[in-house]
Amino acid sequence: MGSPAPTPITVKTAAPSETALLLACLDAAAAAVRDHEAEIEGLDRAIGDGDHFINLTRGFAKLTSIKPDLAPLAPDAALKAVAKSILMTVGGASGPLIASFFLDMSKAEGADGRWDAKTVARMVAAGVAAIKKRGKAELGDKTMLDVLIPVSQVLSEMADMGRPGRDIARELPWIAETGMLSTKDRLATKGRAAFLGERALGHIDPGSKSSAVIIAAICETVQERLG
Repeated sequence: MGSPAPTPITVKTAAPSETALLLACLDAAAAAVRDHEAEIEGLDRAIGDGDHFINLTRGFAKLTSIKPDLAPLAPDAALKAVAKSILMTVGGASGPLIASFFLDMSKAEGADGRWDAKTVARMVAAGVAAIKKRGKAELGDKTMLDVLIPVSQVLSEMADMGRPGRDIARELPWIAETGMLSTKDRLATKGRAAFLGERALGHIDPGSKSSAVIIAAICETVQERLG
């Protein structure tokens, strides 16, 4: 028996539709971060440097300003441009990590063409691997990877099973939230939180929080675009 046909994740707009979807997801992510400003800032003041929200919003503001330049690009080129913009504008530890995520997404097989569920899964897996390598972090270190790794794993599993894109988009926010909540009672091994030792216990990692709300917003956007 052959493997299930790939599940399309496309949008009903003019080509390049994948780039249009990318920009819509970035807009949704920016709005979600703004909506959760108090929570993200509070968590970061508790165990981080207190600049995570400001750094993210600076990056999103720059991406908004260059949207006209990104819109006509092929999807892989758009991802590379997003990576460059983030590297130049997002400070702190998050900037290089997120930039690496987008850059390696752009290099994944199929990133330059039509995105189906398996292609997106490969792209996300490549991006997560880049963060692991650059941040020298793994699952359980109380970082954004506690959200991104399980999300990537479930995305790959569901794509391999041929699950519809709508099902995948409905499932991933729950996986992200579970990963985020798992950071609360863990000792941090990376960043400022690692120096706090047991004082970081009882606090959700701010990078995991922002990652979870961004994933939820992206999934909602994908569901809307799928119709």
